[in-house]
Amino acid sequence: MQKPIKIGCLGEVMIELIAQEGDSARIGVAGDTYNTSVYIKKLCKEDEIQVSYITALGTDTFSQRILSNIKQHGIQTDHIEFRDNRMPGLYAIETDTEGERSFSYWRGEAAARTLFEEPCTIKPEAMSEFDLLYLSGISIAILPEETRNRLINYIGDFRKNGGKFVFDSNYRPRLWGDTKTAREVTMQMWSLTDIALPSLDDEMALFNDANEQAVLNRLIQAGVSHGALKRGMDGPKAIGEAVIQESFEPVTNVVDTTAAGDSFNAGFLYKHAMGEGLAQAMLSGHTLASKVIQQSGAIIEIE
Repeated sequence: MQKPIKIGCLGEVMIELIAQEGDSARIGVAGDTYNTSVYIKKLCKEDEIQVSYITALGTDTFSQRILSNIKQHGIQTDHIEFRDNRMPGLYAIETDTEGERSFSYWRGEAAARTLFEEPCTIKPEAMSEFDLLYLSGISIAILPEETRNRLINYIGDFRKNGGKFVFDSNYRPRLWGDTKTAREVTMQMWSLTDIALPSLDDEMALFNDANEQAVLNRLIQAGVSHGALKRGMDGPKAIGEAVIQESFEPVTNVVDTTAAGDSFNAGFLYKHAMGEGLAQAMLSGHTLASKVIQQSGAIIEIE
């Protein structure tokens, strides 16, 4: 039997509070790269892909809730660091009548910010077993500069040894000390990227690009040669490769746009891991994201 493809998703998984009617709220578990890891597993048939989540958690009851959730989805937990003196981050989410969401975060002392910090049992070199390594702008924005640089240096070695690096800039201004640093680090990440999954809105917000073509030109100049630019209702556009561009059907019943990009990434990476081409990967991503935004919450059941 062929060995399963191994994908490592790195970042922060948090406790999610979803506002309900009145003063009540529903507790969930979510986070951008974590959402992607969950949806990849949901798309899998049996064990064709092995997904691991790479993060740091505490030893408190909320961390145990997160750990249980990770295992419940069939995601490997052997790349998780545990910190006795830390807890997971927390965020609250509210959506307006058009499905657009707003967030409130409590994550300044989250355990995930200590990933790869000494003393630790999980080091960047432990990721050498993966075929694909996926992280986002959030994954690197939460790390201290020294740890961030260590991770970036490792990614170069990871690629030299045959691994493929996947990146989504997922720009969140409040996580960065300043715009200049965010731009410099993000462009450095694009120069290392084998599979690029940026969002048009994020890229234009961070770099003040005049239009879509300016975004594509900048990414290609950075060395991006494969991936998809997510454009919301307009559907994805291929980066770096000439493909027959599909006409993507927009969703008319948008309930909640949470995890739209995360689920797109999952659909895309699933097809890529299965050996499908760029056009099929983009269609898979768009199809999954279309389902997700028609229901409430980051993680939904899919058929």
